[in-house]
Amino acid sequence: QVQLVESGGGLVQAGGSLRLSCAASGGTFSTYHMGWFRQAPGKERDFVSAISRSGIIRDYSDSVKGRFTISRDNAKNTVYLQMNSLKPEDTAVYYCAARIRSTGLLRATISYDYWGQGTQVTVSS
Repeated sequence: QVQLVESGGGLVQAGGSLRLSCAASGGTFSTYHMGWFRQAPGKERDFVSAISRSGIIRDYSDSVKGRFTISRDNAKNTVYLQMNSLKPEDTAVYYCAARIRSTGLLRATISYDYWGQGTQVTVSS
């Protein structure tokens, strides 16, 4: 079983930045596609960003493209989400996830096998 632990969430003002981290253990990190998802109160869990095993392929939702950057360090078994120019609409619990399958759309929530506990991001206006 793979364990994922997110960190780096907090309270920031609109226009500020945060860097989320997700540390993985219990598996072979470099063989997994990794993704970030978020869920606001009363809403469904939505795709934010994903990165392929080697980091060559990256995908972003339209709402965060140009503001967020996903990256990974396979030597540290860690995936990151750099969030700049934050908006109140970005407020949510952010989850990282790992996927064993190597084919298919990276943004498909149902295709991910392991999930972290989530970290709260709150953006004030």
